[in-house]
Amino acid sequence: MQYDVIVIGSGPGGYVAAIRASQLGLKTAVVEKSELGGVCLNWGCIPTKALLKSAQVFEYIKHAKDYGIEVAGSSHDFAAVVKRSRDVAGGMSKGIAFLMKKNKIDVIAGFGKLVGSGKVEVTDAAGAKATHDAKHIILATGARSRELPNIKIDGKKIIGYRDAMVLPNQPKSMVVMGSGAIGCEFAYFYNAMGTKVTIVEFMPNILPVEDEEVSKEVAKSFKKNGIDIMTNASVESVDTAGAGCKIKIKTADGMKELEADIVLSAVGIQTNLENLGLETAGVKTDKGKVLVDDFYATNIKGVYAIGDIVKGQALAHVASAEGIICVEKIAGHHPEPLNYNNIPGCTYSSPEVASVGYTEKAAKEAGYEIKVGKFPFSASGKASAAGVKEGFVKLIFDAKYGEFLGAHLVGANVTEMIAEVVVARKLETTGMEIIKSVHPHPTMSEAIMEAAAQAYGECIHL
Repeated sequence: MQYDVIVIGSGPGGYVAAIRASQLGLKTAVVEKSELGGVCLNWGCIPTKALLKSAQVFEYIKHAKDYGIEVAGSSHDFAAVVKRSRDVAGGMSKGIAFLMKKNKIDVIAGFGKLVGSGKVEVTDAAGAKATHDAKHIILATGARSRELPNIKIDGKKIIGYRDAMVLPNQPKSMVVMGSGAIGCEFAYFYNAMGTKVTIVEFMPNILPVEDEEVSKEVAKSFKKNGIDIMTNASVESVDTAGAGCKIKIKTADGMKELEADIVLSAVGIQTNLENLGLETAGVKTDKGKVLVDDFYATNIKGVYAIGDIVKGQALAHVASAEGIICVEKIAGHHPEPLNYNNIPGCTYSSPEVASVGYTEKAAKEAGYEIKVGKFPFSASGKASAAGVKEGFVKLIFDAKYGEFLGAHLVGANVTEMIAEVVVARKLETTGMEIIKSVHPHPTMSEAIMEAAAQAYGECIHL
């Protein structure tokens, strides 16, 4: 069949691109070698949030007395927690299958690759090959756990994030290599469930891409809850010969050795570019990324790339936005290029972290004279009533024009609050306009208004 668009990969970039293409009247197909929804829906964003919710509920039960409620004899069933997470992912994947059918998108099962101008060869599970034609081919093949050359993932004692979601038994102890969003989320989950967790981070702070004050707040909370944190440190080797793991760690004070049941590698991701026919087609890449223009066209006419395999943050919502922009351009619309400095980043540990735009340090390095406002949740009525007083909202404005440069939030529910800042920045809202926008009381979101007011010396409740 002749298609207008074939999308290789059905993650949050691929399936969204396919649906938008169909909405725009383009005959569309998706090629998927595994589950519809890709890593995010099946092995990332969604099932991890289900695990984290179970951990949060368990923590609520353990602290029920703080709310005047007695709960006797509480415990958790680790296998049931894992099963709930898998069930949630399974339900969402069925939802994507429904959306494909609803939008009349053909789903072609198998591994897709470029084999000529406007041609995609798909090899199915049985090894049979079929070639499909399309005017436009979008690569959306995503990424996988990155392996360190000296520490190979074996799926049993040294695991990646996929393994961490479906361990048959809860480990008594775990070392987490890397403290980005994935590392911190799993560190929180396993610690909350009762596993002894140690984080090893190469950089000076955990969550190293976040504002330094945010990183320190999360570290303080983690340590309070029994997580050990080793920064300026690196895992040099893991011996799995015995019952558990013997981990050698290089620190500023010399080599140290730890023992743990499991080592979780959370040191980033590696793009899935192998065997896609890029070299044969002549598609240019650089350092594991496909080179594209502002509308995701490669150097080869009719071939495009979106998501983790191109420039920009490796986030589900970024891939979705890129997919929409890409197909709208294909359809002859006039979309705006994506502003990568207005992409929210979220970490769903407890406390949660959400941020967008410049950090304080980056704003200064960019030459801005800045105003900084900070409002702690300890001064928030809603946070006090909910018993979640840790954390703060930190906002950064350009002192000269009031431009909203960035926001950095840490605390309960902040991942739900960051969208206000993203919209405000998109609309070029100033600090004074945030102050004069009435926020409902009592809510956690008031802290955004209060932090803006604090930056301009007008804060009422601090």
